[in-house]
Amino acid sequence: MQARIISSEPILRKNCPALSPNQRPKESNGREEEEEEEEDSIEEQKVALIALIEHRSRELQHLKQRISYYQTQLVEAEKRLEESQVKLGRLGGKGNATAPNKPSVENGIKNVKGRKSPSPVRANEASPRSQPQSGTELVVPKVPQPLKLVRPGSARPSSSTPSNGVANAEVEKPSSVADVKVEKSYSDMNVKMERSHSSSSSDVEVIEIQDRGTKTKIEQKEHKELVPLVSRSSSPCTVHCHTSNHIPSQHKRKLRSVAVCPANDQLFVSSALDGMVHLWQLQAQGSGASILSTTDCMSPLQRRWPEDIAWHPLGNSLFSAYTADSGDSQISILNLNKTQGRARVTFLDDKPHIKGTINSIEFMPWENTCFVTGCNDHGVVLWNEKDDESLWKPETLHRNLHSSAVMGVAGMQQKQIVLSAGADKRIVGFDVQVGRADFKHQLDSKCMSVLPNPCDFNLFMVQTGTHGKQLRLFDIRQQMEIHSLGFKQESSDSQSALTNQAWSPDGLYLTSGSVDPVIHIFDIRYNYNKPSQSIKAHQKRVFKAVWHYSLPLLISISSDLHIGLHKII
Repeated sequence: MQARIISSEPILRKNCPALSPNQRPKESNGREEEEEEEEDSIEEQKVALIALIEHRSRELQHLKQRISYYQTQLVEAEKRLEESQVKLGRLGGKGNATAPNKPSVENGIKNVKGRKSPSPVRANEASPRSQPQSGTELVVPKVPQPLKLVRPGSARPSSSTPSNGVANAEVEKPSSVADVKVEKSYSDMNVKMERSHSSSSSDVEVIEIQDRGTKTKIEQKEHKELVPLVSRSSSPCTVHCHTSNHIPSQHKRKLRSVAVCPANDQLFVSSALDGMVHLWQLQAQGSGASILSTTDCMSPLQRRWPEDIAWHPLGNSLFSAYTADSGDSQISILNLNKTQGRARVTFLDDKPHIKGTINSIEFMPWENTCFVTGCNDHGVVLWNEKDDESLWKPETLHRNLHSSAVMGVAGMQQKQIVLSAGADKRIVGFDVQVGRADFKHQLDSKCMSVLPNPCDFNLFMVQTGTHGKQLRLFDIRQQMEIHSLGFKQESSDSQSALTNQAWSPDGLYLTSGSVDPVIHIFDIRYNYNKPSQSIKAHQKRVFKAVWHYSLPLLISISSDLHIGLHKII
């Protein structure tokens, strides 16, 4: 048997082709298979542990940020409370002249609520008599708007007059009147933290503001005649602006909008092409800001980002406009009053626009709550609020007065006139009560936005595509252009509709973004059409810079994905 096996070996080698070492079949070995399985198991465990470590690291970082934020808020609240108690002691002159070293927050709030705030009206009336007439100073925070939320009867005349006039008033107001306003506004609102249940995959915290009382009637602003001042000065007044901070926006794509809350001067929002809306809270009088919530506001069908946003006048919800294409939702409401477990973003069922992008959404400055949208379908739609804030009835004002896309809409204060600016180079003023156009203006280039002056109700600005004359000022009474302003662009010759403008609270200054990394500031009293100054603000193009209505602050957004905080000093 052995001989046969040995003798057959040469025959096998002869008939079979030779195999290379790589081609020879491997012998199965139970031990090798076990080692391979063990190595695979170890690798899987490593991958799982690495993922777990990354998750817990992010969780730890998030907790650290929350702890740091609350510590900062606690220190600032204690400091404000102590300052208020000291001032209360000074005013009383008896007993509590010195604040305790470690004040109780509960007692402090009772003390603040128990006293009445000095009248901001008296402080403002004293300003013109004692303030030096300087052409180089812009006093932004002295406007009456930020005091709207103070209940009637809470203000009384100041018991003492500062020895040095306005200088003291400017120092005292942020820590007395403004602080009392913020504390009283928060006494009307229950601020709670909850977990977001939006479609965003990240588990982030959101702030909720619940109004315990009935709706506050929106105060009507007072008219101030500014038209006679337009283009009458030979030298501009300079705004002393200092960039104090650049904050990463935490958006993944380019920013689109920024807006300050009209009812709470500590809050503002930003939106971007990633569909996210961030709610921010200012810190240390505008030196910094932190995110309170992140909400996914993408449209349900096409997953489109908000093209434009607008705060509800009560400051409890944010409205976003999208597109009219493919049957997608056109308007969404991000409601900050929704309780845990209920949807925070709702989409309106009505779809009055026919096609194209909805370029602009603006609330009207009228007694009845309503907003207007302008779209690429040439249409302008008025949305009236019904009994429930989630119910809005759309009414098409006109669709044939523009021959091209409506790029911007706004409302005049003294009369129910809706302004619309179109890419057809036309401005239309539509009288809602009469139901027809009150006036039309034909310009020499496309119109991209319209912006009424906050103080002079007859004055409004239109952004155009003409180089060197991008901004035009109009008087609604004269129905004619009274002044033009503009700037040169170094980075590009194109004029983008994404570049926007904003009025200062006193109505005398305009800010404009640019394709360059600068903020242009215009003094409308200056009789030259160039910027009175240009501030280097970002690394890339600036989309918009908005004025804060109660703090000396500009907030800007840029394609460098940062938010700029620029203090006015």
